Amino acid sequence: MMKNSCKQSCRQHDRTAGFSLVELVLVMFLMLVIAGFTVPNVMLTVSNVKLRGTAADLAGLMQQARILAAKNNPQVPPVYAIRYAVLNGAQSAFVDLNGDGIWNVSIPVNGVTMSEPVIAFGRSVVPAAAPPTGTGGQPTPYVLTGDSSTGGPFTNANILAFTSRGLPCDYSTPPTCSSPAPSYFVYYLTDTRSAGKPGWAAVVVTKGGRTKVVMWNGTTWN
Repeated sequence: MMKNSCKQSCRQHDRTAGFSLVELVLVMFLMLVIAGFTVPNVMLTVSNVKLRGTAADLAGLMQQARILAAKNNPQVPPVYAIRYAVLNGAQSAFVDLNGDGIWNVSIPVNGVTMSEPVIAFGRSVVPAAAPPTGTGGQPTPYVLTGDSSTGGPFTNANILAFTSRGLPCDYSTPPTCSSPAPSYFVYYLTDTRSAGKPGWAAVVVTKGGRTKVVMWNGTTWN
């Protein structure tokens, strides 16, 4: 009787000690289903964070150009322009302090040697080739509400610069850069994503020189 009891208890122990193959397959299937719902949302969030972060860096660079222009009172050229280039393999933006159109690691400014301020974009983020059209899956162009602009806003095709008064102006045809500008600036950024449509962000610069970042959520800019 003792031997039979031992055999029965041992068999019961063996059955409760682990999972059957069917149970393991079921658990793995449930994990894959859950991952199928969560992974795309996580990737979307990560892409949006990178895009907004790059747009915030660009907005900060523009404000730095504004502050430096007001502080240094540039004469030749009379403005500080925001330029774009590929530096060390990365899409970048910089403040062109001496007007030569290239990024300088060391230049004299009012008797002080300094490096031109620069930012690197995220790997998947690039300046948009043109403003969005509102068709083909692209967002509608951003419109600054409550603005009293004359004509349409300046966009990626225009060169943003700041005068010694800290005001933005269009420097697309140097040396002309009239301020206050007749309209605001909207500089668009987009990205590439492993799944789904590209994301869009915009850095808005008002005629008074204030900047803000807006994101396209699929329906509106906010």
